[in-house]
Amino acid sequence: MSAPKLEKTKTPGVYRRGGRYVVRYRHRGKQHKRFARTYDEARTLKATLVADMRRGEHRETSSVTFEDYAREWVETYTGRTNRGFRESTRVGYRRSIEQHAIPFFAARTATLAEIEPRDVRAFVAMLFELRSKPAASTVRGHVAAVKALLATAVEDGLLRHNPATGVRVTRPGAPVLEQDAVEQRRAMDTRELAALLDACPADWRLFFRLLAMTGVRIGEAVELRWSDVDLGAKRLRVRRSYYEGTVSEPKSSYGKRDIPLSTNLGRELWAIQGKPDELVFTSTRGQRVDQSNIWQRVLKPAATAAGVPWVGFHTFRHTCASMLFASGKNVKQVQVWLGHSDPGFTLRTYIHLVDDGLGDADFLDAAGWATGGPHEPRETGQTADPAIARKTA
Repeated sequence: MSAPKLEKTKTPGVYRRGGRYVVRYRHRGKQHKRFARTYDEARTLKATLVADMRRGEHRETSSVTFEDYAREWVETYTGRTNRGFRESTRVGYRRSIEQHAIPFFAARTATLAEIEPRDVRAFVAMLFELRSKPAASTVRGHVAAVKALLATAVEDGLLRHNPATGVRVTRPGAPVLEQDAVEQRRAMDTRELAALLDACPADWRLFFRLLAMTGVRIGEAVELRWSDVDLGAKRLRVRRSYYEGTVSEPKSSYGKRDIPLSTNLGRELWAIQGKPDELVFTSTRGQRVDQSNIWQRVLKPAATAAGVPWVGFHTFRHTCASMLFASGKNVKQVQVWLGHSDPGFTLRTYIHLVDDGLGDADFLDAAGWATGGPHEPRETGQTADPAIARKTA
């Protein structure tokens, strides 16, 4: 049975076919058509299409799937600024897109163009419900990859608007209390750190002591080479980081820094010094340190034995910050030491470690005006207290 023929209507480009209406139009030299349920709906659609094409804002609905576009995008993305795009970031984006975004959006929408803001909000909620219970910063990283992908799709003409624009990353349920946020940045005290180092295998104590005394990130530590260790100047030069098989420079100029080395730490490093191009720390087989392996085989058992099972690699960085503030270092000095790009970030992150420094107010009593009795006359011969001056007069 043949399909009903198109019947012209009073509106050019709008036709009736059986029980529905067809809108025909040309875009970029090709014939296209859309469908509507009623005549009024078809007329509105036709007017909207014409207006959009005149303004140059019309975008054809794409049939490409999220998965197909995402896999190509993550391999070719060059960033959205003139600073370019770091390969280490690509590694993280690729893992995030493949493990989380593709499975979620492929099951929820048929095409890339069908993604709506509510889908992106549902994606955020799903991330927070993962078994690992990720921190908000981790979820923001996953969402950042999707936002960048969708923004590029808009530039490519596959989407008219970015459905991720305005979507906020907020944890469902009750807000995180300030004390809970502090717990996430928990540092070891000297007793806990000593117990952990004692529980570590002897071959790894120097590695973890260096983490605590310098505050370097785990990726920076495993990429340290002997050319980065200046024993004469007692400085540790941080210039690179290793992440997911990729060696890259720090994200900001502050990440490139020279960290002071204590005398004792310098002596321990001098005792095992190798060739300039060799890694400072290696596995028992002489290979690059594998972070997950050292976590499972060394740090996790030692932390459990020491009674601090909550300790992770980043805890040593927090511990270093705690010791720096306790020694009297100011926020700017700690920022430079840790390689933060902004002292404001350092302050927000470690404000709970900063002594308020208020002390007592007894020093104010030294001022003559602070006493409750009559004050000494001023050099002009006038009485300091206005009330006394009035009685005298």
